[in-house]
Amino acid sequence: MEIVASWPASSPLAGVGAWARRAEDLGFDVMHVPETIHDPFTVAALALANTTTLTVRTSMVVAFARSPMLTAYTAWDLARFSGGRFQLGLASQVRGNIIGRYAAPWSEPVARLSDYVAAVRASFESFQTGAELNHDGPHYPLTRLQPYFNPGPLDVAAPTIWTGGVNRGMCELAGQVADGFVCHPTNSHPTMISSAILPALQTGCERAGRSGLPRLIAGPQPLMAASYDDLAAVRDARRPELAFLYSTPAYRPQLAMFDLEDLGEELTAMAARSDWAGLGDHLTDEVIDRLVPQGTFATLPDVLATWYAGLCDGIVLGVPDAPDDVVRDLVRRCREID
Repeated sequence: MEIVASWPASSPLAGVGAWARRAEDLGFDVMHVPETIHDPFTVAALALANTTTLTVRTSMVVAFARSPMLTAYTAWDLARFSGGRFQLGLASQVRGNIIGRYAAPWSEPVARLSDYVAAVRASFESFQTGAELNHDGPHYPLTRLQPYFNPGPLDVAAPTIWTGGVNRGMCELAGQVADGFVCHPTNSHPTMISSAILPALQTGCERAGRSGLPRLIAGPQPLMAASYDDLAAVRDARRPELAFLYSTPAYRPQLAMFDLEDLGEELTAMAARSDWAGLGDHLTDEVIDRLVPQGTFATLPDVLATWYAGLCDGIVLGVPDAPDDVVRDLVRRCREID
């Protein structure tokens, strides 16, 4: 099982190098870089500059806020700089953020992201082969790349392209075009993966004539601590973030799967009123226990094996606040899940 360390999005840039080195030393295979309050490519560059074996994957870059050519240039640079250790994760984000936070165009997101991925791949092909760039896409036509602007071929692995999402259309798209798919924290429950995500990925693969599924990473962000008393405090700290995520209508399918639609509607209404402080009060321990795997450092590997063995290729674990020897053993045991 690939074990992924998710970089805390609120961390300062000055600490990225040390954090990435520690994740590498603890045995993590991959570092995920989110996009919230920092530029993810800047964080990725800092992480790659301070490590030698760790794979760094954006999870996820907001595609629609950027030109696909600029994204391709940056991914190509990071792959060359790191000796092939960079992977590009792309996602759509939601309409309100694309328009209101990024002032970027919005249209049907599945079709738009499909064209975006194709445009990035066309750019990669031109970089690598020198062939004329001629991507005649409906959203991102790319038809001009003079030799002066072409960075030239890589002698290391080109960036693989990963996508993420929640609804069936995005999952099917991953099956069609992506090398890998990262489940959102709100759709990483094993029931959701087995009953919705894997069938959608398979449908996408069949539609595209692909013979195998993309690699699948579950992103449950499990709750963990040294003791069960400490675990209660960790749960309380995580409660507001989970409630915020589930207040987004697009992120509610997992709630519906557990007959929690009323909770989702209440959280959405509170978010519409900007009632942020009260969101977490509605996500009870009972609800969190149903949605998120959790355990002590000693018991969590067995919990994750029960949830995910045979179901996915990797798990986003996070880096707990614990001594290095404890975390190293935790990572080792989780990697042994198959």
